[in-house]
Amino acid sequence: MSEQSEVAENNIERIMEELGAGEIKLFGRWSWKGVKVRDPGLVAYISLKPVYIPHSFGRHEKTRFAKSKVNIVERLINRLMTPGRERGLPKTGRFTGKKLHAMKIVEAAFEIIEKRTGENPIQVFVRAVENCAPREDYTSFRVAGIIKKFAVDISPQRRVDLAVKFLVLGARQRAWRSPLSIAEALAEEIIEAARSPENVNSIAISRKIELERIAEAAR
Repeated sequence: MSEQSEVAENNIERIMEELGAGEIKLFGRWSWKGVKVRDPGLVAYISLKPVYIPHSFGRHEKTRFAKSKVNIVERLINRLMTPGRERGLPKTGRFTGKKLHAMKIVEAAFEIIEKRTGENPIQVFVRAVENCAPREDYTSFRVAGIIKKFAVDISPQRRVDLAVKFLVLGARQRAWRSPLSIAEALAEEIIEAARSPENVNSIAISRKIELERIAEAAR
């Protein structure tokens, strides 16, 4: 984000406070107050800056590593719009370019999370991201004509990227050939992932455990 953009956003927040606009809530419903990141390694990379609508209009796109300043809920919405194919699932181009559609899905999922858990869905989602973030990865090198795998540490930025990716892939897998809607599947996946970092009922947690298992074998 450029300095001019940051100054503009700070001025908007100051003006709103002076006018008594009240507390900023996600979609006008869920408060950002009290939402915490427990993992000290991810504090600087999970942005919890209060916003009404999680849409930055791509102002961070051309700045290196600036996506760490993008609100974590918006990063979930952006990941929902990512096209591609994964492990036999159908092509995921249905939401490509339809950010309003993706926002409505996340809002509906958060509403389900609130009803089922009785907690702030933002906090539940942040907890799920922390639990799904892998701590080790692997890469492949060609050594003497043979491809070998080597374990590598993961940067905090990539840990968050993979966590959000695993949650969305888990939701898509739950919704595929199922009576569940994508919003219901996403809510289910986030709730399961938030319960425990070892909860294998979560597809995202299972993917994280599998990745760390392969990395451990490649040490």
